[in-house]
Amino acid sequence: MFKITPNPPETDPIPYDAALEPQNIKEATERAINFYLNPSALKTSIPTRKTGRIYLIDPTVDDETLLVEAYETLSSASDMAREFAELMEGPYRKKMLVLQQVIMLSELVVGRVLDNQRLPQ
Repeated sequence: MFKITPNPPETDPIPYDAALEPQNIKEATERAINFYLNPSALKTSIPTRKTGRIYLIDPTVDDETLLVEAYETLSSASDMAREFAELMEGPYRKKMLVLQQVIMLSELVVGRVLDNQRLPQ
């Protein structure tokens, strides 16, 4: 009987993958066993991180820009606290209003410092 389509090419049933080399499999197995059964083994291989470097403010930014950013952040926080206080009742509402007032006072302080900044001439 004649077939219209030819047979697919004969290939190796399992394609070659370098990750399946015995040495690679052994290393991966050791890492997995150490991860689950010997956590202290991983601590020696993980490099220590420097603390305090997660958030970094660019040291070249001038004071006025930093104060403006702080003012805007405090203003937004004050608005959010006021909106949350409107949704609350009882003592939680009073606490949220006190928090909003503290944020607003901080905003006023930063605003005063901004006003006192001397403009470059």
